[in-house]
Amino acid sequence: MSRFNNVTFYTSVNDVRDLPLHTGIEIAFAGRSNAGKSSAINTLTNRSRLAFVSKTPGRTQLINYFQLKTDHFFVDLPGYGYAKVPDPIRLHWQDLLSSYLQTRQALKGLVLIMDIRHPLKPLDIKMLDWFAPTGKAIHILLTKADKLSSQRASTTLKDVALYLNGAYPQCSVQLFSSLAATGVEEATAVISKWLA
Repeated sequence: MSRFNNVTFYTSVNDVRDLPLHTGIEIAFAGRSNAGKSSAINTLTNRSRLAFVSKTPGRTQLINYFQLKTDHFFVDLPGYGYAKVPDPIRLHWQDLLSSYLQTRQALKGLVLIMDIRHPLKPLDIKMLDWFAPTGKAIHILLTKADKLSSQRASTTLKDVALYLNGAYPQCSVQLFSSLAATGVEEATAVISKWLA
């Protein structure tokens, strides 16, 4: 049973000024559109429809808060990198994301979602560059690991880990598959430590 199964939707925010006031801990989830972010949140919370999963990229357009307990929250950030979004909206998302990631005191760590078939894209690097200077923890889920052979998945994991070790030493990385429920225990253990 998931350690995070008592989660409930809390609020949606479209502006940094509207972020909820509390004295607890936030764990943010970020990733490129269609990298499997909503599916990962649903898998980790053992809920099929908590975060909205869509085949259409760019559906998460707000910062969505899910409450784990009184002062612990998962924060689902807008997916980035989807081209079919008007420029003003894309710029608003970018500003919202960077402001949240760089200034939010309650934010303890970032779970960064990358499709294992396309890891470390330029916008993923930009996200790391925004967040790494805070010194806070970053854990990368290489999602859709079931789409590759175990050998190719392991090789990609090693390559990504090697790159991160040199460029972003506070990063950890793992394989993850919502479909096969691979890597759930490992991710849960990392996030649980952040919430402790």
